[in-house]
Amino acid sequence: MEECLNARSGAELANSIAARAGVKLHECYQCGKCTAGCPMAHAMDLMPRQLVRYMQLGRMEEILGSKSVWLCASCHTCVERCPHSIDIPSLMELSRQAAKARGRVGVKTVDMFSGIFMQNVKMFGKSHEALMEGVYNVTTGRFMQDMENVPHMLKNKMVGIEPHTTNNPEEIKALIERALEMGGEDA
Repeated sequence: MEECLNARSGAELANSIAARAGVKLHECYQCGKCTAGCPMAHAMDLMPRQLVRYMQLGRMEEILGSKSVWLCASCHTCVERCPHSIDIPSLMELSRQAAKARGRVGVKTVDMFSGIFMQNVKMFGKSHEALMEGVYNVTTGRFMQDMENVPHMLKNKMVGIEPHTTNNPEEIKALIERALEMGGEDA
């Protein structure tokens, strides 16, 4: 399932992702403010500024094989610091989707969490944290992960046992399905 990208197909994919993200790659002049402010940079193997540079060069193999696209917190600190407001989180997300479509999952637990989160939102119209955490723990085999926090979270009403749904969870599910049909997972 994994495909190897040559320079031309890498450049085409990079340009396609940039266009979908509304990013003009040539506007990045590698000042590094995005990387300096990134709260996840310490865990990344490809810094935000490097991701943009690799896209400029069409080096998508490195991007699709990186952990960074899976670790981006989408906090937008990079966008706020960028002199050109380059939307790196969208580049990361679309690159992650492209990697996944090619069978390349850099951080499996992040992929699992994302899938569980989306199923949770489809079911309730919003996230039900207690159920999501339980399903995630069982799926990853980390049955007791974060369990010491549960009493405090329940006592302080940070999470609840009963799911809270939106007035129309089916509407949220339909929105998600429509977004996926429009290309949300097929880069």
